[in-house]
This record gives sequence, C-alpha cells and structure tokens, in this order.
Amino acid sequence: MAGWFGSQSYTVATMTVTSTPSPDLAFTNLAYCSPSDLQSFAVPGSRLFLVNVGDAFVLSISPHESIRSKYIALNAIHRRLAKVSNGDTVSVSRFVPPENFNLALLRVELEFVKKGTKNEQVDAVHLANQLRKRFVNQVMTAGQKVTFEYHGNNYIFTINQAQLEGQETSIVPERGMISNDTYFIFEAQNSSGIKIVNQREAASSSIFRQKEFNLQSLGIGGLSAEFADIFRRAFASRVFPPHVTNKLGIKHVKGMLLYGPPGTGKTLMARQIGKMLNGKEPKIINGPEVLSKFVGETEKNVRDLFADAENDQRTCGDESDLHVIIFDEIDAICKSRGSTRDGTGVHDSIVNQLLTKIDGVESLNNVLLIGMTNRKDLLDEALLRPGRLEVQVEISLPDENGRLQILQIHTNKMKENSFLAPDVNLQELAARTKNYSGAELEGVVKSAVSFALNRQVSMDDLTKPVDEENIKVTMDDFLSALLEIVPAFGASTDDLERCRLNGMVYCGDRHKHIYQRAMLLVEQVKVSKGSPLVTCLLEGSSGSGKTALAATVGIDSDFPYVKIVSAESMIGLHESTKCAQIVKVFEDAYKSPLSIIILDDIERLLEYVAIGPRFSNLISQTLLVLLKRLPPKGKKLLVIGTTSEVGFLDSVGICDAFSVTYHLPSLKTDDAKKVLEQLNVFAEEDISEAAEALSDMPIKKLYMLIEMAAQGEQGGAAEAIFSGREKIKLAHFYDCLQDVIRFSLHPLCHQTKAVKWQGHTPFLKTWWLKPHLMIGWLVILSFFLLISMVVYVACLFLVAMEVVSLNKTMGFSRMVLDGSSSIQDQVSSELKILCKGFKFIWTRFRFS
Repeated sequence: MAGWFGSQSYTVATMTVTSTPSPDLAFTNLAYCSPSDLQSFAVPGSRLFLVNVGDAFVLSISPHESIRSKYIALNAIHRRLAKVSNGDTVSVSRFVPPENFNLALLRVELEFVKKGTKNEQVDAVHLANQLRKRFVNQVMTAGQKVTFEYHGNNYIFTINQAQLEGQETSIVPERGMISNDTYFIFEAQNSSGIKIVNQREAASSSIFRQKEFNLQSLGIGGLSAEFADIFRRAFASRVFPPHVTNKLGIKHVKGMLLYGPPGTGKTLMARQIGKMLNGKEPKIINGPEVLSKFVGETEKNVRDLFADAENDQRTCGDESDLHVIIFDEIDAICKSRGSTRDGTGVHDSIVNQLLTKIDGVESLNNVLLIGMTNRKDLLDEALLRPGRLEVQVEISLPDENGRLQILQIHTNKMKENSFLAPDVNLQELAARTKNYSGAELEGVVKSAVSFALNRQVSMDDLTKPVDEENIKVTMDDFLSALLEIVPAFGASTDDLERCRLNGMVYCGDRHKHIYQRAMLLVEQVKVSKGSPLVTCLLEGSSGSGKTALAATVGIDSDFPYVKIVSAESMIGLHESTKCAQIVKVFEDAYKSPLSIIILDDIERLLEYVAIGPRFSNLISQTLLVLLKRLPPKGKKLLVIGTTSEVGFLDSVGICDAFSVTYHLPSLKTDDAKKVLEQLNVFAEEDISEAAEALSDMPIKKLYMLIEMAAQGEQGGAAEAIFSGREKIKLAHFYDCLQDVIRFSLHPLCHQTKAVKWQGHTPFLKTWWLKPHLMIGWLVILSFFLLISMVVYVACLFLVAMEVVSLNKTMGFSRMVLDGSSSIQDQVSSELKILCKGFKFIWTRFRFS
C-alpha cells in the first residue's frame, strides 16, 4: 500500500467503494478502510488520518477489520456526494491540513433524513455543543452533507458556509476543521418542520469570528483606543444573551459615525468591523451612489438597503442575523434639512427616509449602520441623536505610537522577505512624521520602495533582468520619501522659509528680546493647562522683519502644524470665500494637538484702503470670532499676527483680540552696524559711516539696498563681494541709497547737507532741490494759494446772497398774506439776514 502513495502527501490512488460495515457507523461521518491501509492516510506529526475523496470532500478515516485491502467504506450520503456506487472505484489521497485550518464559523442548514409531518424544536446551544463534541477534528467542506442522530431523530445538515479563523477573503473550496471553538449558525426552512430556538444565546458567545483581535493583523494601526470605545458602546450589549439585555431594559446600538480628517483609517476600520462580525456580508455604499435622476428612485434605493434586514427579522424575529450597512461619505446624502436650495427637496427626503428606517415606527433591531464622513458639521442633527448614529467616534491623526504601528504594518512583508535594510529605524521615522495620516504614511512607504526599485532599473536597457536579492529599502529611501510626501496637516516649512529668504541675523537686543518673548509664548502653549489659546500681534513699519520673525518662531517651535495665512493666496477671491479659507485653516489646526497660525499682513486680509477708509467688515468679524474661540479639548493653538497699520486695527477692535502686542522697531545706527558687520560687505573703515546713513531703515529695505550695491557700478561684482574678495564702495552705496529711500519721508534728509559737503553723494545735485531755487518755488506756491482763497471766498459770498434773497422772498410772501408787517419791519429783517450771511461766510473762511 505504501507503494501506491510513495513519500508524497498528495499522491493519488484508486480504491473500491463499499458500504459502511453497520448502519450505526453511517452517522459517524467517517470513512473506513483495512487496518493495513490506514497508515497511508496518516497526517505527519499528529494522530489524525485524513482522506481526500475524489477531490470533492475530506473525511476522517478509521480502520475496520471487515474491510478488505484497497477498499474504502462510505455511507449513502458520501457515495451520493462523490457520485459513485458500491463496487465503483474512486480516487483517494492523503490530506495534510495546512496551518490555521480551524473553523471559526460553520453555517449549516438542518433537515430531517425522512421528510414528513414531523415538527421538532431544536435548542441551538445544546445542538452546537453536541456537534462540536461529535465531529471535533473532522474536516468540513462547503456543500457537504452530514448525517447525525439527535434526541432520537435522524438529521442531515448541509454546510452553507465554512469560515476559517483570521480569514479575510473567501477561499475555494471553503474548507476547515471543527474545533472546540467553532461557532455554529443553524438555519432551517419553514417547510422543514424544524424550529430553532435559543439561537441568539448560541451567538452571544461568538458574535465575532475570532475570540481575540490583533488589530495589526487586520491592517489597523494606531486606533486601539478608538476601537475599544466602539466595542464598549456598540458591541458589548450584543455579547450577552438577549434575556440579559431584556432585564436591563436596553436596546442595541443601531448606528455609529466615524469622522475625522481624510486618510486616518475611517473606511478601513468600518470594513474590518464588518468582516469581524458573524452575520450577513456587509453592504458597502458610497453616498452619491444612492442618488438617482428619477423622482422617488433615490428613496427607493434607501429602502432597498434595509429590505434584507426587514425580511430576515420578519421570518426569524430576534434570531435573525446582524446586517451591517456601511455608508461612506454619508455627508453627500444626509445634509442638514433645509440647507440645500436645489428646489427638488431630494436631500431632505433621503434624510427622512433614512431616519424612518433606522428608528421609525417599525424600527429594526438587527441592523448596524456605520457612517463615515470628513464633515460632521454638514450632517442633519436628527441623524446624530441617540437611537440613530448615537456612537460618534473621532478618528484623528495618529500619535507617535500609532504611526509606528502603521509603519510596521506596511513594512511587515518587506521585513519577512528581507527587503528591508538593517539601517531602517521605524521608531525614528515615527518621530519624524508628525501629523502624517495613515494614508500619507502608506504613501511614504510606497515612495521609499520606488526609490529602491529605481536603483535596480536601467533606463538604457529596460529588458535587463532584475536581481531580486539586491532590492533593499534603506533609511535614505525613507528620508527621501519624507521630502516627497508632505502631510496635509503638517507645517508649511517651504512657505515659512520663503518668508525669511535672507535668514535671521542678529540686529540688536530689541529684536532679540521680542524673539525670546515669542518663544516663551510657544513654551506656554506647550505646557500650560490654563491657556489653550494664546494670541500675539507683531506690529511695526513695513519691512521691519515681522513676517520673518513670525516664520522663525513657527519653525523653531517644532509644532506639527504651522500654517501661514496671507493675502497673496487669496487674490481675486470674494469676501465669503476668503472667510471660508481662513476658517478652514483654523478648523485644520483644531485637529492637531499643537498648532501655530500666522496671520500675515492683517490689513491686507481685511482689504484695508486708507482713502475712505475702506475695509471688509465680514472678514474683520470672522477674525474677531476666531481669535477668541477656544480650540477643542486637548488641542492648543498659538496665533501670531503681523501688521503695519496698528492704528487701523486698534480702531476696529482687532488689537484688543490679541493677548500681547510687540513693536518691531526699525534699525538704529548701532543695529545697522551689527548687521553690516555680519554681512561683511564693507571695508572696516566704511562700516560706521554706512551704518550712520542707514539709521531708522527697516531691515528688509537694508537687504535690498545691500543687494543693489553689491552688483557694482558696472555689474557683475556680486559674487566677489559676497565671497569677501571685494568690498562695496561707499560712493556707489550712497547712489543706491538715493534710489531706495524717499527723500521727504526718511530721516536721512536731515543729514544730506553734511554728506554733500563731504562730497560723497549727489543728493542735492538735482535742479529742483537746489537751495537758490527753493524761494522761487515758495513764492509760486503762495500765489496759487492766495488765488484759491479769493475764489473760495467769492463763491461763499454768492451762496450767502442767494440765501438772503430766498429768505426775503419767503418772508415778504408771508407778510402780504397776513397783512401784519410794515416797511420798517421788512428793512430790519433784511439787515438781520444779511448779517447772518456775512457771519456764515466768516465762519466758513476761518475753518477752511
């Protein structure tokens, strides 16, 4: 017999079919063979003997003395399933079960062996225990029929579903071995005469397909706390038998809402929850798929989602299975009623229909609705009350430990197959990837793999075979991937660096003091429990370095979320759109534990114009509200504003909204000297004189002036000057200074006389600024001013005469009508009116 099978476990042989030796052995679901043939079916390393019969099903085989060699005994059910009769030959082979072959779930349909008018009540808990005890370590295949005796009646159960422990996808054929933990679900047709009772108690001990959960094996990382909350709220009551919940007087949770930023694992968690439950296959619906162009069809699509659950509850009552419906992007169809103005009212009807199905007059108790959204604020309030989507769990950005778990999940296969280089430090990567979502971390891993694969590909010869052994994903690949994949809720490092193109130089104790105070505010936000919101306003003249200082504070803070809000990204946008963008930045900041928002040039955000003055009241009110609104619990925010119009902001009340205000001064002579010494572009003997000329100049304009002067008189000298080989000539520096500053507004105008006599600058060489022509200009200006005043007085006199004439006419008419006036009264009245007119002219002239 050993020669038939050789040393291979799957060698196929043929044996002759015969009946079981006795009728009672037909109910054991075993095959029988000669004792001499038994060892050919032994499973190595165990006491099991398994035979694969015709590649249709697998049976446990036992020896029997009455069976001849090369014969196999099968009962009638087995022969019918294998499509053979007594005396026929059938192909057989030894079956060696793979690893993790235990059954987690076995769904079977019961029927009597002899169908008739019998009516029996079957206790699901007791029957499941009997079947586990009787058929333990036997292999069951989907579609297989098994006969057994229970309480004096002969039954047949047909296997409709065989689910392995830890199995995520269906495997054909569905097959596994019964263990002591296998969970049975019994079904019976209404016409069979079998009534299954206590089915819920049988399900109570195994509502999940596995006894314990390893979230990492399910591809879920960093969400242990959230899943524990979901289990407590939504599934704890379903674990206990129904009589317990009835005594407690509670109902099961029917819906939950998972919300949070994109890419944090909401959809993944919902899908895995559906797979872990012992119930019907979950229905996954994308929100917009429900909509239809036909009237009433959208509402019908919603009703169809619950049709199976309704039919199941109608036929099985409390024993019906759990139906899971997963709504992705539920905000697309469940907007707040009355918020849309499409004229059709479809969205309102969808919400009404969904509310009725979840918790209406005929509410279902065998449904679990899982909704997912990025915009919880858009959902109708009635949908979120208890009894509907009452369990609301925020799936936020993962912390460092969560990021480590996610990276381990996505690199597990690489590590198993030795593609991950030893220098890869996942703990360091988790620390570097602050505010990365799960999807972005997956993108980092993909990008790192692309760098590793690209090293093995020759662009000159794409047909060249690839050496798999040389594929290694290194730490450098991950670091390059971090530069390529930027988190949506991370720090805008590039934008912040653009705000300080010239870097930060030491320019005096005053600027240093302000930087230190700002960093103290950063430390306050980090550690303080009483100030989750801190606001700071940096004000000063244009170009004084406010934005650069704010950007430096944002970079040095090492906060995971730093965003800059400036008017340059909102050019041409309407007021309401600008407000929406500003609000979105603040809402995104609330999703991060530590955040900094920089409001750059607040007067530009407000569209301030000095003529008028004009500004946007809508944006102003939005900023006032946001600057005073506290972030959610556990979140901390620092807002830094910059402005060159502090007087205007004070007049509209925005200055009062900031906790502290710092004034950034322009550079004094000593400050300018320190900056020039660090730049090292002047000769030592010229630094003091150049610094004197730069007094009260903003730092930004100083850098522009140095860049202009460094080009040289003929150009092309910048490289030599900045490398230190040459120095800026003072005369050329003064020429550039004349181009940069505005003479009448800069304090340097008071120094021009001394500089002129030193012969270094042509400031006063322009003809219109020479001293001997200034008197002429003043005379001409005075003449035009006098002419203007004369014309103004004449116009006022004419207006006064018209007033006198009008009053005279009206007064004379009144006197003629009533006949109560004399000539003397008229003259006196005219004199009084004329005096009032001259008094009016004199008053206007004096104020003008």
